[in-house]
Amino acid sequence: MNQPTEPTIAIDVYRKRRERVLAALRAAGGGVAIVPTAPEKLRNRDADYPYRHDSYFYYLTGFTEPEALLVLDASAATGDPAALLFCREKNVERETWEGFRFGPDAAREAFGFDAAFAIGELDTHMPRVLADKPALHYALGTSAQLDGQVRGWLDAVRAQSRGGVVAPSAAHDLIPLLDDMRLFKDDHELAIMRRAGKISAEAHLRAMAACHPGVREYELEAELLYTFRKSGAQAPAYTSIVAAGANACVLHYPAGNAIAQDGDLILIDAACELDGYASDITRTFPASGRFTPAQREIYDIVLAAQQAAVDATRAGATFDDPHQAAVRVLSQGLLDTGILDRAKFGSVDDVIAGRAYAPFYMHRTGHWLGMDVHDVGDYRERGAARDEAGALPWRTLQPGMTLTIEPGLYIRPTEGVPERYWNIGIRIEDDAIVTANGCELITRDVPVAADEIEALMQEARVAHGTRT
Repeated sequence: MNQPTEPTIAIDVYRKRRERVLAALRAAGGGVAIVPTAPEKLRNRDADYPYRHDSYFYYLTGFTEPEALLVLDASAATGDPAALLFCREKNVERETWEGFRFGPDAAREAFGFDAAFAIGELDTHMPRVLADKPALHYALGTSAQLDGQVRGWLDAVRAQSRGGVVAPSAAHDLIPLLDDMRLFKDDHELAIMRRAGKISAEAHLRAMAACHPGVREYELEAELLYTFRKSGAQAPAYTSIVAAGANACVLHYPAGNAIAQDGDLILIDAACELDGYASDITRTFPASGRFTPAQREIYDIVLAAQQAAVDATRAGATFDDPHQAAVRVLSQGLLDTGILDRAKFGSVDDVIAGRAYAPFYMHRTGHWLGMDVHDVGDYRERGAARDEAGALPWRTLQPGMTLTIEPGLYIRPTEGVPERYWNIGIRIEDDAIVTANGCELITRDVPVAADEIEALMQEARVAHGTRT
């Protein structure tokens, strides 16, 4: 039975992250941090959902097995273990059914922990670890099971009070500290995210090349999933959106069995997860290989909005700046096309002030990206002074932050909107790394320019002998 391996450099990355958390907790007065991984989930009867570790746990450990928990003791005495792993025991019989298990001894050595114990020994060890420690740090209130375990451990400590043992007197939410760490990606993370972006781009290219009138949405989804797995990605980062025609106006439409018709647009929002990190790409293209004039008109507006947002994504800008840049271009486009009546809605400033664009653009232009497709991190400056409306200022972008840039327009049949635009749904999305002078787009191996998309699809038709 083959044993999984973990590159030495990655082990150093996880160890250094644990050391950062320990240093932060010591600076705050010490205590013990607890980070569990995700539980396995039963799908139906004897079948589980595919297992996926908890992102916080993986960020600090690199360990992907279920039934595991990390303990960081920032008040450990000199020479005592500070980073402890609890995990499943070695079990040859279960390995016959479920595959390799590290077990505590091998996990401690392979992943660089100070000590490791069987997960079944938690209730024995945790009261000892928590005894006489000033504080407890964990994700408060996020898991009823963990909350119950913690109460049991604290009760066991308090039962020793006559012997002079005291329980932690404070409990703190660990999540803000970990969120701020995860918000800034290191070189190890960025390398994985760049590779994930390339795999996802390859999948979009394959889907574009396979598209033609008569294809079903799920057939295009199959091309995506095939490329993800063939290229080494473990799973989709989220449920793939493959929407033909009017379905593209449904923001979270899952790939169904609708048949792409000649004249339809296809909106694909799909990407892979690689080694624990998500990518996130959306492209919109014509099923026939050529945009209609109305489709091209709307497409170019959305593309210009994305470029304006890209130009606004740089260190020193706020998280909201790319969104406002995109909204201005989209609002102007809605006026120029007559989708919004200029006589009724006035200037672009009036459109923005009254949010008249919102029926056609109802989401924001981006979100943090990382281990989770909608990754962690505050979007506003926590603890800063609020403005007159009571809002916190938007967070300032800094190098190493990663986010999506994804404007769109979704035009349902609406009274007063020219009919030629009805049922056009377009979104263009790329993944960006904030740099000192701008941003690096890591998903542009699949084109965004309309002419390039048409050329790609025409080339695929010629190669496959399909009539254009």
